[in-house]
Amino acid sequence: MKNLKVIIAALIIGAGLLSFTEKNNSKVDEEKQSISTSDKGYEVGDEATDFKLRNVDGKMVSLSDYKTAKGFIVIFTCNHCPYAKKYEDRIIELNKKYKDQGYPVIAINPNDPNVQPEDGYKEMIERSKQKGFTFPYLVDEGQKIYPQYGATKTPHVFILQKENGKNIVKYIGAIDNNYDNPNDVSEYYAQDAVNSLLKGQPIKMTKTVAIGCTVKVKK
Repeated sequence: MKNLKVIIAALIIGAGLLSFTEKNNSKVDEEKQSISTSDKGYEVGDEATDFKLRNVDGKMVSLSDYKTAKGFIVIFTCNHCPYAKKYEDRIIELNKKYKDQGYPVIAINPNDPNVQPEDGYKEMIERSKQKGFTFPYLVDEGQKIYPQYGATKTPHVFILQKENGKNIVKYIGAIDNNYDNPNDVSEYYAQDAVNSLLKGQPIKMTKTVAIGCTVKVKK
């Protein structure tokens, strides 16, 4: 009888441990799935959540601040990257061309200044003045926004359109097909996408490969 009680007690403890392990494993699996989903970033058709980031003028900027905008040309870029530098004038032109048509440029620096000092906030202010940026140049402090979007390069473009109060992703990728020389560009991806949205037409190429420097993250 005593041995039987010991066996029963052991079975009860074992069942409890098995249940605990299964719950823990399930929780770990859920956490892994959550991390995987958040790291994936946006796909075309997804809703992009708003943000509130500091501009080079010290003011906080959100997409919701642009009441009359039809959408946005969100570009993750930075100071130091040679690719980003090559595209600066073209980014200025994008804003000049489309801001008054309802699609302003919103530039965001995703890099950690501890990894790349040239991309610090003070340096952003200087670069903005030097180049005469006519658009917000925001700092992703804490690097919380770029992973949501899934930005991996500088520059990396995300074109959004307002639909029923939501910012829907319509295009992801490169600005065009020749970073080195604007005179040799034959495919104007970002421009074509915005032009299609303005005309109410489908975008022919909704996703391209962004060419640029990797986002600098502290290890």
